[in-house]
Amino acid sequence: METSARRPQFWVPTLYFAQGLPYFAVALIAGLMFKSLGVANEDIAHWTAYIGTAWIFKPLWSPFLELAPSKKAVVVTFQLLGGACLGLVALALHLPMWLAASVAMLGLVAISSATHDIACDGLYIASLTKKQQAQYAGWTGTFFNAGRFISLGGLVILAGQLEKTQGVTNAWTIIFLILAGTMIGLGLYHAAALPAAPNPRGSDHTAAGVARTLREVIVDYLNKPGIWVSILFIILFRAGEAQVQTIGPLFLRDAVEKGGLGLSTAEVGIVYGTSGTVAFIVGSIAGGYFTSWLGLRRAILPLILAVNLPNLVFWYLSTWHPHDLVIVGAALSAEMFGYGFGFVGIILYMMQVVAPGKYTTAHYAFSTGIMQLGFVLFKWISGDIQAALGYQRFFVWVLVAAIPVAVLSQFIPMESRVAEDAEPAAGEQPELAAR
Repeated sequence: METSARRPQFWVPTLYFAQGLPYFAVALIAGLMFKSLGVANEDIAHWTAYIGTAWIFKPLWSPFLELAPSKKAVVVTFQLLGGACLGLVALALHLPMWLAASVAMLGLVAISSATHDIACDGLYIASLTKKQQAQYAGWTGTFFNAGRFISLGGLVILAGQLEKTQGVTNAWTIIFLILAGTMIGLGLYHAAALPAAPNPRGSDHTAAGVARTLREVIVDYLNKPGIWVSILFIILFRAGEAQVQTIGPLFLRDAVEKGGLGLSTAEVGIVYGTSGTVAFIVGSIAGGYFTSWLGLRRAILPLILAVNLPNLVFWYLSTWHPHDLVIVGAALSAEMFGYGFGFVGIILYMMQVVAPGKYTTAHYAFSTGIMQLGFVLFKWISGDIQAALGYQRFFVWVLVAAIPVAVLSQFIPMESRVAEDAEPAAGEQPELAAR
């Protein structure tokens, strides 16, 4: 451990800010940029869904990162690489085939970010004692979500102002150059500030040995009792939320004559990135305490309802079209509070019910990949459904899409696996607290 040489308070906040910033650049900023550049909703949904598949498959290459000399080397490499790719997004916007080029560069950002996530969490676990892991767990979530606050509450507002003076393409070029410079700066800082966290060298520390272990992990995961019902539940949990998180910001931007609210880029940044982000963080904390008090078995249905019922605010906005930013901000804050409150449910279900066993950490990673698969699937279809139904009926459909997971929650396994392999395998680590 190098905690005495490199105190966690000097690297934990910046490490998790570096984890959140490129994720939100792909998940949130890219869609708003494409909207400003005139891309249709269904195309935005398709392309951003394709980009998001990096987080589905990251468990498949995560074991091979152990072949690197240290977790620090992986973290710094992919922060610098991610920064370079964000800079290439800015360049791609000026090419003749700008849409294809920018999607390709965002795909590289996503792969880099997903790989960085693995090493980031691994470094945190390997470099801190269990007491320190608990002590700084709240910091990880706070600074990860600081990436959301900076992205939506800062950079999107700035983009809206720059669109008026520099033009749309130049405005978003500047935004992605800022993102690139920030990530490269973080990578250079972490080259000095992070503990090394060297990877252990085992007797079978080869690519072939890692591949054999990966196969064992997958087989053991699929042999868990009731796993296919759990997988279906994990996929369906985000059915409504994935569609709202994709179409909601586009609805706010779309012209009134097209059924949208007609907000400017800066106004979307204000309502989503300030009060909305604060509400999400508060909801996440409250959801954790609520589940701790009630227990996951009794809390799971209320948590599902908390994620989905506040989507009614989008139906309200699409029906009445208020233009007062205070009203719009209050409505979106209610939706984001519910999203944060209820999202705790799927994280704890994967952590406490699905993951425990011989390969706890690896199985949690596979579960998060399956969760991302559900998010991407519903994100991918959301644009086509919205184009077919219009905004008002689309937001009714989003509520209907939550019914299957609410029903399934009453039939899923709710006890963690109890077997002879309940103890973590060699090299396994307790999973990092949910964000």
